[in-house]
Amino acid sequence: MTTLTLSSRSAGDAAVDALVVALVSGDKGAALAPGHGLPRRTVTHLGSVIGDLELAGKVGEVTTLAAVPDVKARVVVLAGVGALGSGTPDAAALEDVRKGIGAAVRGLAKKKKAGVVVPGTSAELVAAVAEGVSLGAYAVSKAHTTSTDAVESVSIIGPGDAVSRKAVKRAAALGEAVAYTRDLVNLAPNLLYPESFVDSVAEKIKGSKVKLKSYDMKALRSGGFGGTVGVGQGSANEPRIAVLTYSPARPKATLAFVGKGITFDSGGLCIKPAAGMLTMKCDMAGAAAVAGAVLAIAELGLPIAVTGYLGLAENMPSSTAQRPSDVVTMRGGKTVEVLNTDAEGRMVLGDCIALASETRPDAIVDVATLTGAQVIALANTAAVMGNDDAFRTRVLDAAETVGEAMWPMPLPKELRPVLDSINADLAHKGGSEGGMLTAGIFLSEFVGEGIPWSHLDIAGPAFNDKGATGYWPKGGTGFGVRTLVGLAESYL
Repeated sequence: MTTLTLSSRSAGDAAVDALVVALVSGDKGAALAPGHGLPRRTVTHLGSVIGDLELAGKVGEVTTLAAVPDVKARVVVLAGVGALGSGTPDAAALEDVRKGIGAAVRGLAKKKKAGVVVPGTSAELVAAVAEGVSLGAYAVSKAHTTSTDAVESVSIIGPGDAVSRKAVKRAAALGEAVAYTRDLVNLAPNLLYPESFVDSVAEKIKGSKVKLKSYDMKALRSGGFGGTVGVGQGSANEPRIAVLTYSPARPKATLAFVGKGITFDSGGLCIKPAAGMLTMKCDMAGAAAVAGAVLAIAELGLPIAVTGYLGLAENMPSSTAQRPSDVVTMRGGKTVEVLNTDAEGRMVLGDCIALASETRPDAIVDVATLTGAQVIALANTAAVMGNDDAFRTRVLDAAETVGEAMWPMPLPKELRPVLDSINADLAHKGGSEGGMLTAGIFLSEFVGEGIPWSHLDIAGPAFNDKGATGYWPKGGTGFGVRTLVGLAESYL
């Protein structure tokens, strides 16, 4: 992991391999962001280069320069952060800073020391820079190895007050949690399956205040978790439900996070085409995000009680796999008719939501790579549904604050009849119309009465199968972790 520190020394005196300086866009072209503290000769030189190269300062524009006068850094990296105004930056501007700094830090692979200059003096900008660094300083590890490609240490050069120090500490905790989430998502499915997922979490929580309980196949059967058993019964790797609990003294709120953890989704007997399976190792990204969020909340010592429920299964075809038309009994006793075995995620989520409801938390949030309809409708913007408008707004506000793109979606009552079944209490899916919404309606059936609940469909943003961009690497993005942590912080 990259080490983050806060430094109040001048940027020119930072003896680092690379010094990252923000570049802002404006009507008259790009310019160095205010507050850089660089020597006059350095500023004059960089100004000439910015003009000669016709740099724009747009987000993601990264320019590396050697032999810059009057700085100790071996190279200076100009990082475009967009139109950062002179007033208090809003959420969109802060996200541009995260993305711009993250893109620059991604390019510092294999360097030992770097410095990043905060483009201003506000605590919000310190936090945005530190988060951009922690999210961008990530390298995918090849199988059976731990990558050392990411920059080893980064000094955040800016205000040294207590609020700024707290912001850097928070960014480091978020970065570690997101990196762990990404690592899980990027693991090959022959290496990450329900049992090994639980083993990984058990190892990760050592030394923390998080406790783990795991349900194996015998416990799932006896506990009435028919949805999870049905999805996992076709695989040689048996399903699990893992429960992560962080219980601080005198909590200000009690939250339940539920994550879909299909470690590989072949579609089951309703098998996917070959091309449709290429990214299906990422179908556990919701469970990974929940695990990462619980770990981060515990690391930050937030006075919020959080329980994470990870519904883990591998959806495979075999002679023991569940069939279309099977009827299963879910946790809590509802019966469900399975119509398409490739709509499996909602079954493990239903079990876990029902389990979470038994403890009567103040609110429940589930996170899942649930539907292709979400990707078609919203691409890399997650969908947020729920049974309580005020709580859904709270989730959306948390997402906006941390910089994760989400959009509210309805759960129309007129669509509920498509889940009617003559053979069970309900069918597990409707037709092709409104598939994202009917999946949410299905999940709502398992939420305890009176408990505010939101459903996050992150099928699009959970996995980046294109080129790296901003602070997102190629592969797992760790999407959802920061929103869940931000939601917990909203109760402080």
